[in-house]
Amino acid sequence: MKKIFVVGILFFAVLLISMIDSCKVSQKVSMKSGAQLWAENCQRCHNTPSPSSFSPEQWETIGMHMQTRALLTEDEKKKIVEFLKQ
Repeated sequence: MKKIFVVGILFFAVLLISMIDSCKVSQKVSMKSGAQLWAENCQRCHNTPSPSSFSPEQWETIGMHMQTRALLTEDEKKKIVEFLKQ
């Protein structure tokens, strides 16, 4: 019985630590600009086109598509698309 309790406490501790760590990552992302996120995320898979290559409406559509493909958060997508539309 004691072993189960100890294992439960350890599991809870690991879960708590991982949740805290994921919050730190979210804070780091929230401090980045759209240009930084664009460079970090988009260049992982392909050459990035010039922001002037597409219209603002096209960037919105591309942003929705790439959010799914690149597993971007809504905040990351918004920042990247706003940067590209400027």
